[in-house]
Amino acid sequence: MAEIHLLGVLEAWCGSAQVPLGTPKQRTVLAMLAAHPGRVVTTESLIDELWPEEPPRSAVANVRTYAANLRRTFDKHAGPHLSRLSGGYRFELTEDSVDLLRFERLTQAAESAWARGGIDTVDRLLTRIESLWRGGLLAGLPVGPVLAARRAATDEQRLSVIELRAKLDLRVGRIRSAIAFLTDHVVVHPYREQAHALLVRAHYADGDVGGALSALSRAESALMEQLGIEPGTELRSLRRHILNREPVDRLITDPPAPMDAPAPARPARPTEAPARAAGSHLPRLVANFVGRRSLTERLLAELAAAGEQQSPVRVVDGMAGSGKTTFAVHLARQLADRHPDAQLFIDLRGHSGGVPMDPGDALTALLRQLGVPAGRIPTDHVLRAGLWQRELRGRRTVIVLDNAVSSDQVRPLLPAGPGSVVLVTSRRRLSAGDIGPPVPLPALTPQEAVQLLARTAGEDRVRREPEAAAEVARHCGHLPLAIRLAGGRLLHRPTWRVADLAGRLSDGRTVLRQLAVEQQTVASAFTASYEPLAERVRYLFRLLSVHPGVHFDAPMAAALGDLPLEVTETMLDELLDQHLVEEVEPGRYRLHDLMRQYSAELSGDLHEVRDRDQAGGRLLDHVLHEVVGRAQTLEQLALSGQLRLGPARRPDLLGHSDPADVEWLERERSNLLALIAFAEQESHQAYGWRIARAIWRFCYIRGYFDDILVTHRTGLAAAQKDGDQAAQAVMHNYLASAYIRTGSYLDCLRHVEAAVSISRELGDQFNEHRYRANLVAVNMLTGNPARSVDLGRQLLRERPGGAAVDTSLALANLGLALTVVGRHEEALQAHRLHLFVARSRGSQYDMSTALGHIAAVENRRGRFSKAARLLIASLRLRDRTGHRFGETEARNDLGIAYRHLGRLDAARAQHELALDLAVDSGERHVQAAVWNDLGITLAFGGQAADAVAAHRRALELATRIAHPYEQGRALVALADHLADDQPALARRYRQRALAIFRRMGVPEREGLEQLIAE
Repeated sequence: MAEIHLLGVLEAWCGSAQVPLGTPKQRTVLAMLAAHPGRVVTTESLIDELWPEEPPRSAVANVRTYAANLRRTFDKHAGPHLSRLSGGYRFELTEDSVDLLRFERLTQAAESAWARGGIDTVDRLLTRIESLWRGGLLAGLPVGPVLAARRAATDEQRLSVIELRAKLDLRVGRIRSAIAFLTDHVVVHPYREQAHALLVRAHYADGDVGGALSALSRAESALMEQLGIEPGTELRSLRRHILNREPVDRLITDPPAPMDAPAPARPARPTEAPARAAGSHLPRLVANFVGRRSLTERLLAELAAAGEQQSPVRVVDGMAGSGKTTFAVHLARQLADRHPDAQLFIDLRGHSGGVPMDPGDALTALLRQLGVPAGRIPTDHVLRAGLWQRELRGRRTVIVLDNAVSSDQVRPLLPAGPGSVVLVTSRRRLSAGDIGPPVPLPALTPQEAVQLLARTAGEDRVRREPEAAAEVARHCGHLPLAIRLAGGRLLHRPTWRVADLAGRLSDGRTVLRQLAVEQQTVASAFTASYEPLAERVRYLFRLLSVHPGVHFDAPMAAALGDLPLEVTETMLDELLDQHLVEEVEPGRYRLHDLMRQYSAELSGDLHEVRDRDQAGGRLLDHVLHEVVGRAQTLEQLALSGQLRLGPARRPDLLGHSDPADVEWLERERSNLLALIAFAEQESHQAYGWRIARAIWRFCYIRGYFDDILVTHRTGLAAAQKDGDQAAQAVMHNYLASAYIRTGSYLDCLRHVEAAVSISRELGDQFNEHRYRANLVAVNMLTGNPARSVDLGRQLLRERPGGAAVDTSLALANLGLALTVVGRHEEALQAHRLHLFVARSRGSQYDMSTALGHIAAVENRRGRFSKAARLLIASLRLRDRTGHRFGETEARNDLGIAYRHLGRLDAARAQHELALDLAVDSGERHVQAAVWNDLGITLAFGGQAADAVAAHRRALELATRIAHPYEQGRALVALADHLADDQPALARRYRQRALAIFRRMGVPEREGLEQLIAE
């Protein structure tokens, strides 16, 4: 079942799987569709939402692309279908699938129930509404007019819900609860007169007349300052009724009488204020507590919603140093007004290095805190537990059970009846049905971390060096304990700058030693979680830091530890329970930065250094074979031959990682780059270049040319260190592929020639043939298409060593070269043969490429309807397979076809979409071509000035990357536009173009020669 979260950060779920949503604009399209489930959302309204001021010319095409990507994504996850209809789109969702719509429906129902007097119904509905609220509508996402209006309406509903909750709490006697959240509410929203009035009533109902009058004065001042208006009738009446000591019940259940109503017959004294706390045993709250506001507000709301029918329990867990105890004490103090009879605290010593406290001893300590004399406490544990429950009965208490080791330790201490709140902290994950789900305590945000450093080390000191302070916080992993220790280190060294500490922490080998003050260290806090583990689990933990990437899965961990997968999964659960690793999503784990350093420092002896090196080799072997298994669906013949791959060391670990298809490569992109660098640096060079080569096709078809440059430069360095010449040739060749797509032709030529030279020296005819096929494209783009044609034909005649050479690349490049020199029939033969080979092999990638190339030739021949049909088929095939390579050229060619068919708006949209795609992928030679074709289309529509600007952009870019053909096209077009106004300049442009085209041997020179001769 699908679930769309519009409240807070936009999320989409299909079952238990979170759906990737793409770019911000694509997310906005999804938000518009999800906010109107089952209804048609027009293309025009989507454009207005995405570009409210001035939509680009490619707006329609862009919307179609966003919608197509969403449809493909949800279909892949078996989610709701996105239908394209005439004029718009419809998302086949039910209203129950969208949290925003549930929130709106429940809010209306709660308001109706309140009007009818259904108090219990309102309470239930508000609890459901509050559980839905994850933050404002589409938090962090730029929106247009429709969603902005919806966001404002939703925020208003949220404020109404808060105020309805306050009314309910006042009605049923939860006075302190109402005061707690109304106090913050009126600070954030000082213009809401009803909220001020509710806070005044709450203070008065609590017996605090002074507080009520003070709140009333603040309300009057705020209204004057924020809105410039006098307080309304309700606030003015409240002042009179308070001064006259109206009965409390009347002020809670009925609105005050208007100012001109008769005064009550007799004043009444307010009810007695609730008893204050019998005693607080909470530790002193640290003076520099910061952050955690949203989590505090959420937990306070949840605990208030639990009502008087139970004693709710919340377990706050997290890694060592995350501030669990400090947070629990802070929360307990916030709850003290609601639970004034006692605030109890006990350290259960679950991770303090000693023996955890026995539950019976804990009961004795808690009873003594309640004031029970020692002589009354039974020695029998059962009787002691019974006395504990009796003493809690009728009391409103907050109980903090700190540093718990297990559910069994906590369970005997939990209240059986209502009235109390229990906060448990633990480094372990406690699981028991009567304890409830854990509340994980994350690290601080970067802003909170810097704020904590400032409060610890000195506000002025940090304010003077904000960048260094942010760097210190980052090296501390935004962990409160680490930041406090770093701040303490600065505080005791007044001559140090913040940058001095940042420099010391930048040495990752000493960061844990720097984070120490007196006897307190981050490492000692981690050790308390690490030591209780079995040795084999500790050994796995020490090896996990070998993985250089951001996250890892269970098969990778099993490869590191040379362990069975099932055993590894159990060990990871133990590490997860101790918060030594984090689970970022189901089945994927990470080490906190400081925990990674701690893991590495534990492996310092020579024996474990060797173990870590071997573990790195096992990890790289597993990842390489995992990559190859997925990449082979993208290319067949070349990959296995070039990698010279042996059998996997651990075949039992392959195929267990999600996603089960090539999208795994997308998820692992950043990790794979890190692993390639790790292999080159750590003497595993053979894996470095092999993984780089294995992911090449994936990066190429998705336009990740920068990734190719990074990985293959590293792979080349690894192959050179390894002395593997064949591998060096492979790296040179595939480096060239990225250089040619980004317009660096001289670099491309240098690397291809190096690959050819090495292969010839090695007598490797098969790969020499493949690398020479790339020279066909290089010669064409550098202005020698005739040489390209000759070389392409020669390659097709060759069969080196009788090998079954893959002719796809040679056919494609030959066809392109033949097109440039005007030999269209021969070009069609080459491309059709390429299509035949692709269909024979079932290569959808080559089929889509060949269809696009055939269409480009048909455009040259004037068969525009046929070209458009072929290009649409090519684009649909790309949509189906996710192969984005060549889409820029295909869309530009579709624009050419539409131009000649008289569909100028559609033509321009395709050119502009092609330009966006080319800019995104860094394909500068394609950008130059698109600017030229866009200029021609603009000229067809009578937009001469815009056309000239487009051709100038093409000329500038083509000149910069030394792309002679597009230079010549731009010069000819500019000459045509300038012929009447600047004939001399136009003639020079034509002469320059003629020189280029003569040198290239292309047919465009013939028309220029005749024109110049005239």
